[in-house]
Amino acid sequence: MGKYLLLKQATVHNAIKEETFIADILAEDGKIKKIAPILEGKLVNEAEVIDSTGIDVYPGFVDAHCHMGLDGYAVGFAGQDFNELGDPVTPQLSAIDAINPQDETFQMAREGGVTCVATGPGSSNVFGGTFCAIKTYGERVDDMLVKEKIGMKIAFGENPKNCYKDKGVYSRMSIAAKLREELNKAKIYEKKLEAAGYPDEIDYTKLPAYDIKMEALLPVIRGELPLKAHAHRADDIFTAIRVAKEFNLDLRIDHVTDGALIAESLAKEGYPVAVGPSFGHATKYELKNKGFSTPAILDQAGCQVSIITDSPVIEERYLALCAGRAIYNGLSEFKALQAITINAAKHIGIEDRVGSIEEGKDADFVLVKGTPFAVDARILYTIIDGKIIYRGEE
Repeated sequence: MGKYLLLKQATVHNAIKEETFIADILAEDGKIKKIAPILEGKLVNEAEVIDSTGIDVYPGFVDAHCHMGLDGYAVGFAGQDFNELGDPVTPQLSAIDAINPQDETFQMAREGGVTCVATGPGSSNVFGGTFCAIKTYGERVDDMLVKEKIGMKIAFGENPKNCYKDKGVYSRMSIAAKLREELNKAKIYEKKLEAAGYPDEIDYTKLPAYDIKMEALLPVIRGELPLKAHAHRADDIFTAIRVAKEFNLDLRIDHVTDGALIAESLAKEGYPVAVGPSFGHATKYELKNKGFSTPAILDQAGCQVSIITDSPVIEERYLALCAGRAIYNGLSEFKALQAITINAAKHIGIEDRVGSIEEGKDADFVLVKGTPFAVDARILYTIIDGKIIYRGEE
């Protein structure tokens, strides 16, 4: 017999349709089993019930780009595992090997209604390694995974320039050249594997020497794994697009600080964009155009927009507040909700499981008294996989 949870007479914001509605939501074994105006019967009688009358129920919030679990809270160097500074090309690195689920930022995220995040390597390297999508609750990362590899991190602009200016990456030209070099090497490596009959009838005399970097890039050049591009400045954004087109690769663009300057062009290109972090001081030149009006401008142009924290730059628990600031600066409340739910899930390729309240999806919910987008938001419950993980004050 499954474990049941019933949200009774909730005001549902499903992130698919703008109109809210009153309904019962039944979860079974971590999945949304049934949504209806009134649910009755044996399963309902066996369920743990949360009287949700007068309570707004949202999908669990999703952050499409952060480094949570890879940069320890109040730890310092011992917990800084998100940037590899010995080599500008490290596609072989995988986020799951550095995530610490015991870090207190996970509890903070749950307190803010964030139930799922894409977390991974930082932007020091031209190729940084793979991001993963995880739930924000669990003691072991293997059990928290929604998807182990959701994108290959690449970075443009000041970060790789500053980190490797004495190691052969001095200019933006060097960054683009490194990208092309490694992608072409991966294509050649794949051809050698094919010539050796891999993986069916292998001729070991023709098999190339194992190369962990090239192995990591094979899913990218095959179109199975998108590039996840760190790009703030307009020219860097267009370089990411140029390279993706040259190699016929899938692409997601993160940060997009100059997005308001090139919104129409980005809409025509059609790549998903994730905007942020927008709180705080512009600490470098390429951040000078950041602001909370960018999501609205990109949305109005026709882009698929997500809002991100880049945690620890902004604490994960303030994801909904970032969406609230975007509302204040012109984004509709419904589009702001989508930017931290279904659009974020689409951005990282897990919309089949999270990002909206629909039958068959994961039972991840945020129960709020009023709006979650305000400074004084009162989150009553955060539910992950049908389990009450956080209970706030009524």
